[in-house]
Amino acid sequence: MPWSPAEPYNALPALPPATEIETKRVLKAVVAARSSLAALNASCETLPDPHVLINAITLLEAKSSSEIENIVTTNDAMFLYADPARSKQADPATREALRYRTALERGMESITQRPLSARTAQEICTTLAGRAMTVRNLPGTFISSSTSYNPRYTPPTGSTVIRDHLSHWEKFIHTDTDLDPLLRMSMAHYQFEAIHPFADGNGRTGRILNILLLATYELLTYPVLYLSERIIETKNDYYDTLLRVTSHNEWEAWNLYMLEAIKVTADRTLVTSRHIHTLQQDFHKYLREATGTVNADLLALLFVKPYCRITDVMEACRVSRPTASGMLKALLPSGRLHKEKLGREALFVNVPLMRVLARAEAFPGTTN
Repeated sequence: MPWSPAEPYNALPALPPATEIETKRVLKAVVAARSSLAALNASCETLPDPHVLINAITLLEAKSSSEIENIVTTNDAMFLYADPARSKQADPATREALRYRTALERGMESITQRPLSARTAQEICTTLAGRAMTVRNLPGTFISSSTSYNPRYTPPTGSTVIRDHLSHWEKFIHTDTDLDPLLRMSMAHYQFEAIHPFADGNGRTGRILNILLLATYELLTYPVLYLSERIIETKNDYYDTLLRVTSHNEWEAWNLYMLEAIKVTADRTLVTSRHIHTLQQDFHKYLREATGTVNADLLALLFVKPYCRITDVMEACRVSRPTASGMLKALLPSGRLHKEKLGREALFVNVPLMRVLARAEAFPGTTN
């Protein structure tokens, strides 16, 4: 049965498609993307504490992936309320975006215990939604364009049909084929989007699955690929190229799009990783020169929690409140920290780090 935008695509073909996938252009792009991923992995391994980058990139990815679905928050809000103990104080959009971080972390943990599966996807979607999510059972789901309510694509309908498609999807991601794993990830992402198994959260779930697949295929050591930023920048191309696979079987264009996004994102994250490392060295040098000593726990804390409270320092460094306050205030004159008030609470913000993460100039004005 030919595809029609207004009809449920129950006949969605299983992967792999009966067409040439590894064209010369695609293979060239695969080599470039793999090289960038390898460089990013190597850089992460040299960081004193990779969790600084993991924490930062995970929160940025959560913000951007949520923004694609029109759940809009800010970097400042994400880092301010990143601590689970304080997340309930955040606005609804920020709380929802923070659930993405939780879903990604749980997904990464799950693949260390059992293979990635449709069950993993359902657990991710449940975490994102904050309520139990199951495969769609009711008809009427369709995807419209941003300018019209007319159907642009109608995914398969009926829980049995959807589960069958997910079973084929699961088999594809774990079948050992000659296809490069990057291409398997790219094609699996299309297929999951086309199946659209849940009533809500499919896009965010699919983007988390991308990271989990790269980790499963041992192409990504840590979850630090910030793909959603590139998708936001090229949002129309993303949706148009995705649809052209369905309507015209244009796999080459789709795979080239995904490989370019992986390369660009890996290259950018590598630069961000190097900037963060340089900032850590700068803070270390300043503390040693200004105070004569460097508290390693304080230094780590300021980069894991760029919105830092005195109580955070007391806990991390096991010091009294006056000592913790003095440690933070020592960094204020140089501009490395900025003090803000949130209600009755004082916050000490790692300004250079937040600027790096906002893609502003890498080394904003600080004084020695």
